Amino acid sequence: MAEERVQKILAAAGYGSRRACEKIIEEGRVKVNGKLIHLGDQADPSKDSITVDGKLIRKTIEKIYIALNKPKGYLSDIDLNHPRPTVNDLIGIPEPLFAVGRLDLDSEGLILMTNDGKMANRLTHPRYEHEKEYEVFVITQPDEEQLAIWRRGVVMEDGTRTLPAKVEVMNNANNGTWLRIILKEGKKRQIRKVGSRIGLPVGKIKRVRIGPLKLGKLRSGEWRYLTDFEVKKLLEYTKTEKEKKNEKKS
Repeated sequence: MAEERVQKILAAAGYGSRRACEKIIEEGRVKVNGKLIHLGDQADPSKDSITVDGKLIRKTIEKIYIALNKPKGYLSDIDLNHPRPTVNDLIGIPEPLFAVGRLDLDSEGLILMTNDGKMANRLTHPRYEHEKEYEVFVITQPDEEQLAIWRRGVVMEDGTRTLPAKVEVMNNANNGTWLRIILKEGKKRQIRKVGSRIGLPVGKIKRVRIGPLKLGKLRSGEWRYLTDFEVKKLLEYTKTEKEKKNEKKS
């Protein structure tokens, strides 16, 4: 097997997206044949000894795909400096898993947990613009102008504009309104920031779909392995146009 960048090897071994693996290397946690490496270094996984935090990565690894209904109060990422529990604590699997579709501490709903680095990268990288669907409670009654602004895209404090979004009213309550929001991007705390920006303070956020994967009847804090059919749909969904064209040619 030829040499390749170590961050790519780590992603394939289930240590998260390519960017997450780059961060692991930058933090000085990775060694090849006992020597600390730097970002951009290469290795041959069939011959070289590659360790993360002193633990040898496996040459081959079984792919894991888990749907989790994240409750409020849980972090989507492991943070050794933060006392809060994480989504990994809910699952309790020793295999390193990457949380696809991170949610902030106060948000809940669907997260895909996987060691498939390629899929994780494609579902999280903004250039792929994969859909994520949310049920959002705003503490007011929005007017048509506010909804239209959210649908078109909102200029944020840093000068960037959010991508157009699908926004529709689900139902009204005495103290607010439930909205269905479908995004093709996932900037940090985006829904809360946009809501605040246009006068629609957000009270609750629950994600119910990532691409073709739906939350379904999973209760808060529960998780399950994806079915073979769901995995197949996700793999097809995350293929690039180039990959699809190559398949047609072959």
